[in-house]
Amino acid sequence: MNTDFDTVIGTCAALPRRHGWITSGIEAAYGRLHRLGVAHSVEAWDGDRLVGGLYGVGLGGLFAGESMFHTALDASKVALVALVDRLNDIGATLLDIQWVTPHLASLGAINIPRGAYLQRLADALEVPGWGLEREPV
Repeated sequence: MNTDFDTVIGTCAALPRRHGWITSGIEAAYGRLHRLGVAHSVEAWDGDRLVGGLYGVGLGGLFAGESMFHTALDASKVALVALVDRLNDIGATLLDIQWVTPHLASLGAINIPRGAYLQRLADALEVPGWGLEREPV
């Protein structure tokens, strides 16, 4: 976790997506959030080769995932499972994935109504600290 944030976001940005949103400005903004300890990356490594990962923002008991990638089969799933394990360990209460894709639904992601989400968000933001160190773990 947090060992190569710049490569994770850069690889996510380089993916060919129909509605790509990770511009150089977004990369710079999230890089600054990472240096401030707010944005985090979770990586999947095969030896010394980064093969998958994700990044997002952690506040209180919330992790808001932004994007993920893989270059090896299921490597992004490995990163997501590692994130969920860590969030459970620190008592986080909300993992926001923005939208449920078939890929994320296969891992148990669900849509929740707006009112329920807003309540969960308010509760999550009351958690005292997010818990992932900025330094490599």
